[in-house]
Amino acid sequence: MRLAVVAFFLFGLAAVGAQAQTRLVVPYTPGAANDTLARLLAQRLSAASGQTFLVENRPGAGGHLGAELVARAEPDGRTLLVSTNGLIAIGPHLYRRLPYDPQKDLAPIVRFANVPYALGASPALPAKSVGELLALARKQPESVYYASSGNGSVPHLCGELINLNGQVKMVHVPYKGGAQAMGDVVSGTVQLYCGSIPSLLGFAQSGKIRILGVTSAQRSPLLPDVPTFQEQGLAGVAVDSWVGLHAPAATPRPIIDRIAAEVAKVMASDEVSQAFLAQGAEPEAIGPQDFAKATREETVRWAPVVKASGATLD
Repeated sequence: MRLAVVAFFLFGLAAVGAQAQTRLVVPYTPGAANDTLARLLAQRLSAASGQTFLVENRPGAGGHLGAELVARAEPDGRTLLVSTNGLIAIGPHLYRRLPYDPQKDLAPIVRFANVPYALGASPALPAKSVGELLALARKQPESVYYASSGNGSVPHLCGELINLNGQVKMVHVPYKGGAQAMGDVVSGTVQLYCGSIPSLLGFAQSGKIRILGVTSAQRSPLLPDVPTFQEQGLAGVAVDSWVGLHAPAATPRPIIDRIAAEVAKVMASDEVSQAFLAQGAEPEAIGPQDFAKATREETVRWAPVVKASGATLD
């Protein structure tokens, strides 16, 4: 049975080959950054493979409704999850209980994009660098407020990482979404927001916020003049938001390897790379083994951060 499934996926059947469809389940609302990247990938995969890759949005429960749907799907390579570190590496520490195990019930296929983060500040904040921010936060404990898109979100945990590694106590202010949080940073109601570079770029270019540092290991081509946290003397604040594909855990390895190879081929295209970079995402093609290893390491790394944040969700 398993060999037949593999053969069907890899070589197709004459009667239905042209009709083959693969669902890319995006567990978030249409228009989200992950949704945009998934649609770019689906378009290129459809054109390159001759099969149809369709994006299907299944939002809810912080993305876990869509993830559970894929975890319970037939392991035939036809239903895949557009996954994120929030779902796979952070979610297990954040939720009191999940109806599936992201590590055991889903199999990593390929990580195809990485979206770097940066720390944006209200112009009213006197600090103009990470060093000045830490000095201010140490001199006046609990006087600096940072916004997030909700408890347990990546922006929340980014702020907690700064607290832990900088040995300061900034105050977390959760919002119901990034747009509302950014609105209050711009107005000066709160001073900081750690978000994806694309979400901050327009505000920075118009002078509505100041970007103090980027959280990636290297400077971003979108912000070449902004130093990293590491460059400014604060190690350990590595925050990004990757996007990948996961399959049901029982999916045969030949299917996983074939999908990973197809994605790698697409991501090697200059046209696709430029399309991703235009969205503020760094194109990648990290295969199953390396993807699995990196995810395990990241899951371990986020555990103490989530614990220190005190965030829990049902």
